[in-house]
Amino acid sequence: MEGEGAKPEFKKGLWKPEEDLILKAHVETHGEGNWSAVSKRSGLMRCGKSCRLRWKNYLRPNIKRGGMSQEEEDMIIRMHKLLGNRWALIAGRIPGRTDNDVKNYWNTHLNSRSPSRKRKTICSELDQNDEEKQNKSKRLRSPSNSQPTCNTIAVGIAEELEGKKPENEGERR
Repeated sequence: MEGEGAKPEFKKGLWKPEEDLILKAHVETHGEGNWSAVSKRSGLMRCGKSCRLRWKNYLRPNIKRGGMSQEEEDMIIRMHKLLGNRWALIAGRIPGRTDNDVKNYWNTHLNSRSPSRKRKTICSELDQNDEEKQNKSKRLRSPSNSQPTCNTIAVGIAEELEGKKPENEGERR
């Protein structure tokens, strides 16, 4: 491809301690933000995303290391009930912990303790509502035709479970 500028080759793989020192010094001098520029100005041959994640998850001075305290664990459980898997919001309530730390702790230590939420499948819904199926099939029958087709019943039940109204209710037989 002639005429196009070549993309810069970025380093991949593990960060070296020298690279950590360069990134830390650069961010402390110039501040966070515009991570692609940080990558270029600091002389690191890493992409901006890699620099941002390295700083955010490993090099920031206020990051806590080690296990979670009981208070932190309780906060994660309460916030997860309230917010779901919004790890950045949960981590914002726990000083010194990153969203990645909180997510990993949840998935390795706490997720198995949460009450299991079984998914309801359409088949289980159909089995539980057998009587409702029969009533629905009677309602779907048009006056001119005494027997509904299998497709008509299945579509009607699926729409009922999804909470939709059939679009062409008058056309069904």
